[in-house]
Amino acid sequence: MENSDRRLPFILTLAVVLLDQLTKWLITVFIPIHGIGASFMGGFFRIIHARNTAIAFSIGTDMPQALKIILFSAVPLIVLGVIAFYLLKTDSLTKLQRWAACGILGGGAGNLVDRIFRPLGVVDFLDVKFYGLFGLDRWPTFNVADAAIVVCGFLLVISFFNSKKIS
Repeated sequence: MENSDRRLPFILTLAVVLLDQLTKWLITVFIPIHGIGASFMGGFFRIIHARNTAIAFSIGTDMPQALKIILFSAVPLIVLGVIAFYLLKTDSLTKLQRWAACGILGGGAGNLVDRIFRPLGVVDFLDVKFYGLFGLDRWPTFNVADAAIVVCGFLLVISFFNSKKIS
């Protein structure tokens, strides 16, 4: 595979980071923390301004700050670097797998930017009613980076199962 073919999916990484940071900036400028900026479909979907100083589902909120920096910033930075290096060097992934991995990289990088440069925590703003499923009235608030990680992660897993069938 040519280097240009390996690098092209990194456009998605950049696009996810830029869209994620733009939307987070808009939230911080126009909606006060803990405020609701908009509500749709009778409150089913809301745009709010929340902050998360931990990771997914607020796991690690009560950890000491020094441990948070190591686990939520330094380790992810190393992992993202290793994944990017692997993507640039390997020919073993399909195009879909490469694009999905780059989408995950973009999501990880978008949240990492917040962890490093936003002392109040990662900006989350997409809020969906969950109707009591799993004991949750609302799904934990998320952002563009989180959505990219979940969607691209799902595509990546499906692509691995699909490639196993073909082989």
